[in-house]
Amino acid sequence: MLLLQLVAFPQAEPVEWLQDMTVAAGDTFQHEPVTYTFRYRNLTDAPLIVDNVRVGCGCTATEWQEAPVAPGEVGSINVTYDATNAGYYRKYAKVYFRGHRGGHKLWLEGFVESAD
Repeated sequence: MLLLQLVAFPQAEPVEWLQDMTVAAGDTFQHEPVTYTFRYRNLTDAPLIVDNVRVGCGCTATEWQEAPVAPGEVGSINVTYDATNAGYYRKYAKVYFRGHRGGHKLWLEGFVESAD
């Protein structure tokens, strides 16, 4: 009888996030956008490119460098919430790196005070 054992090796993460992936941005006022810069270190042995960043709603925008990040170097992604609506918010941006499966979900949360 032939016994075959399959061993699954976890895929190494391409980046190390240099802060928590959920960030409490604190309080802000209505119509004052909130921006946070998420920073990551390239853990691969090749230049790393952000392929795409998807947001959970139209009230959140992102900006990132299109140039490759060299091995061991640090890159960044800005996530901005428009703060139009008063109250608690928790918004995400999902980051995809070229040549790597799966995305990394970054969360921005806080409270927007009414402008009235």
